[in-house]
Amino acid sequence: MKKTPSQNLHQPSRRKQDADLYECGVDNPKTHPVLKSFKSAVKKCVAVFTLFLSDRRKIASIGIGSYDRKDLSKVRGVSSLIDSPSESTIKSSSLRKLSSSYASTRNASEQLRIGNFSFEEIYKSTAKFSPENIIGEGGFGTVYKGKLNDGTLVAAKRSKKDVLNTRLSEFKNEIYTLSKIEHLNLVRLYGYVEHGEEKIVVVEYVSNGTLREHLDGTRGDGLEIGERLDITIDVAHAITYLHMYTDNPIIHRDIKASNILITQNLRAKVADFGFARLSHDPGATHISTQVKGTAGYVDPEYLRTYQLTDKSDVYSFGVLLVEIMTGRHPLESNRAISDRVTIRWAMRMLKKGEPVIAMDPRLRRSPASNKAAEKVLKLAFQCLAPSKESRPSMKSCAEVLWVIRKAFRDVTLSHDPTRPSHHSAFFPQRKGQQGL
Repeated sequence: MKKTPSQNLHQPSRRKQDADLYECGVDNPKTHPVLKSFKSAVKKCVAVFTLFLSDRRKIASIGIGSYDRKDLSKVRGVSSLIDSPSESTIKSSSLRKLSSSYASTRNASEQLRIGNFSFEEIYKSTAKFSPENIIGEGGFGTVYKGKLNDGTLVAAKRSKKDVLNTRLSEFKNEIYTLSKIEHLNLVRLYGYVEHGEEKIVVVEYVSNGTLREHLDGTRGDGLEIGERLDITIDVAHAITYLHMYTDNPIIHRDIKASNILITQNLRAKVADFGFARLSHDPGATHISTQVKGTAGYVDPEYLRTYQLTDKSDVYSFGVLLVEIMTGRHPLESNRAISDRVTIRWAMRMLKKGEPVIAMDPRLRRSPASNKAAEKVLKLAFQCLAPSKESRPSMKSCAEVLWVIRKAFRDVTLSHDPTRPSHHSAFFPQRKGQQGL
């Protein structure tokens, strides 16, 4: 809260000014006849104006559903879901973040405004939930691309009706968590809709698919090493923010390539906060909770002890680093038994002194790219340490990756300053790489 000491500080001088006026022969304002008449007239005007406002409030409370978009910020009663993820909410209600800045959570929450997405608006924006607008599917539901009346593109995550009873908490948890955060590398929340059995989360639309699609070759022209380093740093910054710079630490619990969205500029935004946990005690060493996450990414120590810590996200990030450098999925059942768990296979290659073999076949080899991949894999294996005490913090990971990227760029640019060849946009179109 802002302190307002100025009024008290100036009160003595104001009182002194009044006393000086009286002493100089100026009429007392409390007894001056003209001022008394003026004061009486003002009181009458205030009374009439107050009565007018009271009537307007009564009318507004009756016709709240007829508010146009300009008045949506005045609607009350929708914030119950934001105050607590377990409370019930008003039907067909929503929340919108109007701030475009990436400030701290405190600033973001101060800039939060109440809006109103009706079900009809989302229904229309997605062309009646047209299959052509489907941009993703998951256990919770289907994600549609939508275009609002003002031209804003959104992603509408529509829940499956048959999973609401078992996964309603995920729907509320995602809204609650997203309402607390604001960062360049995190997907932004625009609102939500509850309308009968319909539950929809409306978030920022990120146009270039998921990181997993790019690694699989089903999107784009292939990510070069420089772009992959950019993405690892973006993700590291996002998780560092969640762990250290929110009002209460947030553990994502589901860091994986399919939850990393890619922009047109090939930068990353972390999405899907259905499993996220917010610690209400910043000093707590862990959160005791049931295990949630994705096979291949879950911290074995968390799996064994049911104690969730920020180092559980670090472990998942280590798996993601291996995934980004190798291009492989964490678990690949179609490979030889010894090679099915990607982190074990990659670690073997690194210990043999053959990290180049572990690199994604799509990556162009060069002394600079080979060295960068080796350093990233070494960091990954620190993140994958069996004990959480042996793992680095996410802040440390971001710093190490920044140094790796800088060294890589310095070497690359020293060969040809006019051509930043670590980006795929500077290479000719490659064909047939999807089959690699």
